[in-house]
Amino acid sequence: MLGWFGALWGLGAITALLASAVVRLGKVGAAAFELPFSWFHWLSLAAVLVLMAYSEGYRGFQRGFSPRVAARARYLRDHPEPLHVLLAPLFCMGFIHASRRRKLTSLILTSAIILLIVLVRLLPQPWRGIVDLGVVVGLGWGVVSLLAFSALAFGGRPPATDPELPGAESRSQPSSPHSAP
Repeated sequence: MLGWFGALWGLGAITALLASAVVRLGKVGAAAFELPFSWFHWLSLAAVLVLMAYSEGYRGFQRGFSPRVAARARYLRDHPEPLHVLLAPLFCMGFIHASRRRKLTSLILTSAIILLIVLVRLLPQPWRGIVDLGVVVGLGWGVVSLLAFSALAFGGRPPATDPELPGAESRSQPSSPHSAP
């Protein structure tokens, strides 16, 4: 029971975090349309939407983050330890009880995201809204892929993704490029 609680707590918190960002940024993005758009704004919007769908949604979430989080949540369900269950969101995202490389990658990526958030907030409208709408597309894709990989993981078809546990660098299984739902 403890393992199920940890897995659901980890996945639920991460999903809620991503979904809340979609809602908040969606409002900022929608505010961009209160200003008149020129042709270059529309072209920029289209380019940002496509770029973010591919880079953040497909490459970042669907091929990396989501299957790994689902694999780590399934591992937590099957191997619950009280501290890992308590810190399940951090566990599932690879901040704790992970390989050194995963911890470092998670910290660097999170720091870069925070820096980008600060910089994008400095942009005037409609540019901030254009960027935020692209992020909404990427994060929305992320929420859907996380839910899909989680359903597969707990439905008996775990992703063929290495959960990147500590000490597993030498025995880790390769990620499957075709592990998308």
